[in-house]
Amino acid sequence: MRAQAGYATKKATNITLSQEVVADAKALGLNLSQTCERLLRETIRMEKERRWAREHADFIVAYNQRVQDEGVVLEQWRTF
Repeated sequence: MRAQAGYATKKATNITLSQEVVADAKALGLNLSQTCERLLRETIRMEKERRWAREHADFIVAYNQRVQDEGVVLEQWRTF
């Protein structure tokens, strides 16, 4: 399957959901695939941010300490 411009290639995947969730989603006219993909993308984004922050925590602490000690670079020319 080739991806068309602007469309991601899709892969069929099996997931297990409770019958109640599936029934409620269908009753509300929700598209399970779209909803799962949207929420999974958001969860992935948040997890990547969390991991980046953890990976770079030492740098962030050191940078913030430097700004506190030395001030902001070019602060004398700031207009805000």
